[in-house]
Amino acid sequence: MQALLGVLFHFIGGFASGSFYIPYKRVKGWNWESYWIVGGLFSWLIIPFIAAWLTVPGFMDIIGATPGNVLFWTYFLGVLWGIGGLTFGLSMRYLGMSLGMAVALGFCSAFGALIPPIYREFFSDDPNNFTAMLHSNKGMFVLLGTLVCLAGIAICGKAGMMKEKELSHEQKTATIQEFNLRKGLAVAIVSGILSACMSFAISAGKTMGDAAVANNANPLFKNNVIFVVIMLGGLTTNLIWCVFLNKRNQSFGDYTNKSTPLARNYFFAALAGTTWFLQFFFYGMGESNLGNDASSWILHMAFIILISGVWGFVLKEWKNASRKTLSTISLGIFTIILSVVLVGYGNSLSN
Repeated sequence: MQALLGVLFHFIGGFASGSFYIPYKRVKGWNWESYWIVGGLFSWLIIPFIAAWLTVPGFMDIIGATPGNVLFWTYFLGVLWGIGGLTFGLSMRYLGMSLGMAVALGFCSAFGALIPPIYREFFSDDPNNFTAMLHSNKGMFVLLGTLVCLAGIAICGKAGMMKEKELSHEQKTATIQEFNLRKGLAVAIVSGILSACMSFAISAGKTMGDAAVANNANPLFKNNVIFVVIMLGGLTTNLIWCVFLNKRNQSFGDYTNKSTPLARNYFFAALAGTTWFLQFFFYGMGESNLGNDASSWILHMAFIILISGVWGFVLKEWKNASRKTLSTISLGIFTIILSVVLVGYGNSLSN
């Protein structure tokens, strides 16, 4: 039952992440950097503090009592993850939701699921290392699920390549206004690699989560205090870049431009940012139930890709694509579903 709840929480988090970009499409008359940072203030500052305040008693005292080196690495990895999040937004901008998330999260899932146990293998006494995974049925199914998920992501990427060859420039930009395959793939790869730092940052801040539980916080919400520090790192990166773009593009006027629907723009940007953070709120709950960061990470990534793939069809990102291309993207999504089943089954087994 506990494993089932963990999978359910990851699905809800994946739905939030796979859907967060939808409200941004309702923002009118603003440059990308303007609505991205308005949403980001909710994603990385306002909502994380509210979530921690509601679920972790004395969370600021816990942060204040945490050793400086733990805070530094949690924050610094958050900065690196912030670069991944920044380029993640650009991936959606240039590739669309289905293809952009598939490519970016392919790298993210591999790095995020496998590097922590590999790190523990060589630099930690933690028994939950890579060798332990290889010598247990549970670990082998998690690894198999990871490989199957990456295969599914590769198939989705292939479908994107096929779409690129089949459609004219006008057809591609009809649904994705700034479609650019080369630029999008480049930022998606960077995004995927650096976004995996979220998994590392949670591990780095583990003592804060333990302190939250010791302070009578519900174990389901123990990661919320860690997210406060991580998200500050993400805010630092994105705020610097977006202010730079505001200056370069002379877009500071967006925030007060009365010729645009200001109230509507702020509302949808805030909604997007809030939805985006909910992925980690439920990720923390799922990880607390499953207790295996490799399976938690891959489940989270897979559900995001599934939901964003569905949104890609709803938003007609694959309009005018051939039947072969549609079959390929459908096969990719089915393969990812299979990986979720494998990881979920593996997590139900004992070590």
